[in-house]
Amino acid sequence: MRAVIRWFFLVLFSSVAVWGQQGDKGGSVATIRALEHEWAEGQSRNDTRVLDLIFDNALVYVEYGKLVSKGEYLARIKRENSELDQIAFEGVTVHIFGSTALATGTYCERELRSGKTEQRRWRFIDTWVYKKGSWVLVAAGSAPITR
Repeated sequence: MRAVIRWFFLVLFSSVAVWGQQGDKGGSVATIRALEHEWAEGQSRNDTRVLDLIFDNALVYVEYGKLVSKGEYLARIKRENSELDQIAFEGVTVHIFGSTALATGTYCERELRSGKTEQRRWRFIDTWVYKKGSWVLVAAGSAPITR
């Protein structure tokens, strides 16, 4: 587990060190933005098949301060009877560093709970890697935005 955490921070800090080398790289920015939206759509529909294709097998996700594996994340999505109506991005910035990309931004979730609509805003950072001809999500984290 410590090796995974070290790897995550190594990728993060390595990427920050070359922040100025960003660029589109042949449509990669648009592709990653589209994948972010596919992830949101898949999650709102509880479609673990779509999420399985987007997530790398070694995915590390930080959720409410807890490290969650790909399998744990998919199991939670599958068993939830979500009434999630919508996930709307309020801003996504993508920075490309060779075969690694960081996507950051915020999104708003609208969910029906006990007959009432609730909205929550989140800030996120996602790490994507270009492997075997496609972008896959290898690390992600989100935190609720409190007022």
